[in-house]
Amino acid sequence: MKNLKNGWVEGEVKDFLELSTADVEYIETRRALAHRLREERKKKHLTQTQLAAMLKTSQSRVAKMEHGDPTVTIDLLLQSLYRLGLRRKDVAAAV
Repeated sequence: MKNLKNGWVEGEVKDFLELSTADVEYIETRRALAHRLREERKKKHLTQTQLAAMLKTSQSRVAKMEHGDPTVTIDLLLQSLYRLGLRRKDVAAAV
């Protein structure tokens, strides 16, 4: 962290939120999976509604998944990626 002239302190989000390295890795993993889900959906020219039908969920849930909403589990992200045809090695490369 750096002290600035005007009294502000410059630092990282993880320090401000008191996140551990494990917390940061978990968050980044979720973000990477969410990003890959959106990439794959677009690559297959699917709308969120079409993907939702494939996954037997709602369009709003797909939107939450793609934006890394904390109510979405990693399990759901993984299952969705696998249903889109990705393999473990593809998922591993995403994270």
